[in-house]
Amino acid sequence: MTRNELAAIYHGYIACLNRQDWPALGQFVHDDVVHNARPLGLSGYRAMLEQDFREIADLHFNVELLASDPPGIAARLRFDCTPVGTFLGLAVNGRRVSFCENVFYEFREGKIRQVWSIIDKTAIETQL
Repeated sequence: MTRNELAAIYHGYIACLNRQDWPALGQFVHDDVVHNARPLGLSGYRAMLEQDFREIADLHFNVELLASDPPGIAARLRFDCTPVGTFLGLAVNGRRVSFCENVFYEFREGKIRQVWSIIDKTAIETQL
């Protein structure tokens, strides 16, 4: 798989998330996906994302930076949203916050198999 092909798959994945097209998630995410060393499988990964959208109704994934080096992708995602209640242990309570997530993906068989994610919690704390 080329860098451009892998990047195109990733952009398809981000579009799938933003549409909340959960039945299509399996086109992009491996059945045995692992997130931050937690083996979730596709159903657990989907449940995690669905929960994110329940807690952040205006959640939208914006790709700010993308580096493709098969079989990996590194991305910086930007968010500008209003989480309800507590988010990352912080009492956001519906206030608008902007933050980034730095995330690395390993692909296998053309699908996301491993995800390593770090959210810039300090940026949220500064805004609160």
